Amino acid sequence: QGIWPFPELHLAWLQTAPGLLLVTLLACGTSLWLYLSTADADITETLVGRGELVSPQPRVFAVPCSEDYDQHKRFPGCTPQKCGRAVTDGLVSREEAQALRRLAERGLALAGSEGGASILDLHSGALSMGKQFVNIYRYFGDQIGEVFTQEDFRLYRDVRRRIQDTIAQTFGLDVSLLFLTKPTFFSRINSTEAKTQHDEYWHPHIDKVTYGSFDYTSLLYLTDYGTDFTGGRFIFMDKDGNRTVEPRAGRLSFFSSGSENLHRVERVAWGTRFAITVSFTCDPAHAIADPSLAAV
Repeated sequence: QGIWPFPELHLAWLQTAPGLLLVTLLACGTSLWLYLSTADADITETLVGRGELVSPQPRVFAVPCSEDYDQHKRFPGCTPQKCGRAVTDGLVSREEAQALRRLAERGLALAGSEGGASILDLHSGALSMGKQFVNIYRYFGDQIGEVFTQEDFRLYRDVRRRIQDTIAQTFGLDVSLLFLTKPTFFSRINSTEAKTQHDEYWHPHIDKVTYGSFDYTSLLYLTDYGTDFTGGRFIFMDKDGNRTVEPRAGRLSFFSSGSENLHRVERVAWGTRFAITVSFTCDPAHAIADPSLAAV
């Protein structure tokens, strides 16, 4: 299938053993904090806790932009001029989050990974199945109409548009210059042991480095930290310490995709964590369309 790696579930350059990773980092002159701060015990600050309600306006944390964007074509009115990370609970209701979770559960019930991390991409059709991926639309054909409804896809598109508008407003962008890009997908993570590298979602990575087209990344959480699962917190890895976002159903976390927002996901200890990664680019050549059941 040639399925791409994806932000929360795989990073090719971190496929080595921890010892080799440390040697590589030292050999490259990379600061030792990058390796040592991956310990969950090193969390130094919670940016937004599970019990907080951030509404109606996003809580914004500004950070200096990295030089990553200079390595790519710049698009005035969209390419990050101010960078940061933000969280809001006022965009998607818990009822809508539950509906999206049920959508993901129905799709993933058709297959799923043997390991702890499964994905469902309504755009490309990518679905985890055992140790590989299949195209859900080709593999299941007419059965898809019994799994998903037009209302499922309408809600998905509406939420995507709200996310796009919020990112544009927060970062001062022209929303017409911001485009949905791939990969954009549902993820289901539990504590099952990893079977392949695709299950190793916990490695640190930078979206702009991994995917050159990414300019803004967002995650919409569909389950609650501490109730539906433990572990699974989203961790920004800054030089002066780790800063975390605790998932809450309906919570949107979004950020500029460069090295200023190096991040990882804490390993899930128990329960099941559902989320949607929704990615945006300033380059129209990398734009993707919304999924449509009618097009299947």
